Amino acid sequence: MEVFFLGTGAGMPAKLRNVTSIALKLLEERGAIWLFDCGEATQHQILHTSIKPRRIEKIFITHLHGDHIYGLPGLLSSRSFQGGESEVVLYGPKGLKEFIDISLAISQTYLKYPLKVVEIEEGIVFEDDEFIVEAKLLEHGIPSYGYRIVEKDRPGMLLADKLMEAGVKPGPLYKKIKNGEPIQLENGAVIEPAAFLGPVQKGRIVTILGDTRMCDAALQLAMDADLLIHEATFASGEEALAYDYFHSTTIQAAKTALDAGAKKLCLTHISSRYDRTDWIRLVEEAKGIFANTVISEDFKEIAIPVDK
Repeated sequence: MEVFFLGTGAGMPAKLRNVTSIALKLLEERGAIWLFDCGEATQHQILHTSIKPRRIEKIFITHLHGDHIYGLPGLLSSRSFQGGESEVVLYGPKGLKEFIDISLAISQTYLKYPLKVVEIEEGIVFEDDEFIVEAKLLEHGIPSYGYRIVEKDRPGMLLADKLMEAGVKPGPLYKKIKNGEPIQLENGAVIEPAAFLGPVQKGRIVTILGDTRMCDAALQLAMDADLLIHEATFASGEEALAYDYFHSTTIQAAKTALDAGAKKLCLTHISSRYDRTDWIRLVEEAKGIFANTVISEDFKEIAIPVDK
């Protein structure tokens, strides 16, 4: 599991930061990529990466401001020409379906793959055997959601040496034990899987917030997260400005990470008023509250290891 930043700026494209888009790479877990927001020129950013649009199976939109959605019609269209045949599911606030339908209809764009649009409310918006995705409304000028992606716990590693000692030969029975199923040997002995599996592998948690003021919903979504991705449009000392424009500062992002018990904080949605020389200062402001803080940059990747 890795997070890859395709765009990390606020409001409009800038020379050093494109507008918001984040890829959650789940290639080992499910052979797929989930996209969070799709600002203008996201598909141009993808051209400079190893990301394959046909691998994108889900796109989660935090809110409908242009710097988070203007790249969607182009990306969806191009995916048809790039070998994408599998279904794509879009999740986002009310109005997302109308935006997509009108954009594709007026441009007479016909997709070669199924497209499903789910207009969400607060609560669990997706769940399968591997992941749960929860959404909560944040505090912004229009409805803006944060997403909490929870990987379900996985069985521990198979203790193959111990199985060999017990007389179980490698083969289909190993898979059953790995899946937690008891097996019976030819001599009648029953093998219980718990004795031949290592400790359960704790699932990872990633929290990705849309634009927001500091709020309780952000704190709840970030609880115990392995990685919290929090907007920090403004620097410390700009709290009044951040409040007026429904955004957060570096300090506010760090306080949320600290109070939530997150393991790591990444600042994003950085205003173009701050150039490269300012970025170190922004990180240091947050580190004064929450030590394990980094700042996003376009094409930065953060790996999220399994907690062993």
